[in-house]
Amino acid sequence: MKLGVIGCGNMGGAMIRMIVKAGILQPEEILAADISEAQRKKLEADTGIQTTSDNCEAAKSGCLLLAVKPQFLPEVAAQISSAIGKNTLLLSIVAGYSLKMLGDALKNQDLHIIRIMPNTPAMVGEGVLAVCRNDKVTKEEWQFAFRLLSCMGLAEEVRENLMDAVTGVSGSSPAFVFLFLEALADAGVRAGLPRAMAQRFAAQVLMGSGKLALETGLHPGALKDMVTSPAGTTIEGVAALEKRAFRSAVMEAVDAAVQKSKSLAK
Repeated sequence: MKLGVIGCGNMGGAMIRMIVKAGILQPEEILAADISEAQRKKLEADTGIQTTSDNCEAAKSGCLLLAVKPQFLPEVAAQISSAIGKNTLLLSIVAGYSLKMLGDALKNQDLHIIRIMPNTPAMVGEGVLAVCRNDKVTKEEWQFAFRLLSCMGLAEEVRENLMDAVTGVSGSSPAFVFLFLEALADAGVRAGLPRAMAQRFAAQVLMGSGKLALETGLHPGALKDMVTSPAGTTIEGVAALEKRAFRSAVMEAVDAAVQKSKSLAK
């Protein structure tokens, strides 16, 4: 199945690069459309795929990935609605657009639509990709979509009514993690570590801690207790974070992202 892509920005371009790098599709099986000539040329040079400025050309593919910003979706949908075939598999990473809203925008509720919420670590194959579908999607299409997404990280099916929660927990949260990473590195510099070393150590701590949680399946509290010796250094740091409502601040940040995600659908 040939893949058409509309939108070659950070996420759309990254998804194409990962698909080609993993060998899931060959470059000649992908046609990407973008308004930016610079984006198109860079993607061609990086991956060997074909690109176009014509969204309708990409929309004629058997599988179409919509990777545009939500404010541009109505205009793009108006352009391509007549070009999309009745058997097209539509994949969308457009934030805030439900399966029904996508069908409405494209004036076709019979489309086979899969909605995806990726996050930026997908750019290096370590992302979280929450996926839901409408009842038109076949078993073969579903398997094909998961094969495309498998090279980008952890892909899991979720109920669509949980997509706003996914936005907060995994979609927006890399920004929160990067703030924490920056703060850890700054703290290292404050304590005397060279900047580059402090950043490497902090990044490795985050990556290693996540891997430990995934591979052991232990509750985060149990993993925290493994580090906190009685009257030790770590419990002092934990106490300082608790004093400043660290966990509450994280929960409030996620909730703010969830509420904003819900508002986009309106």
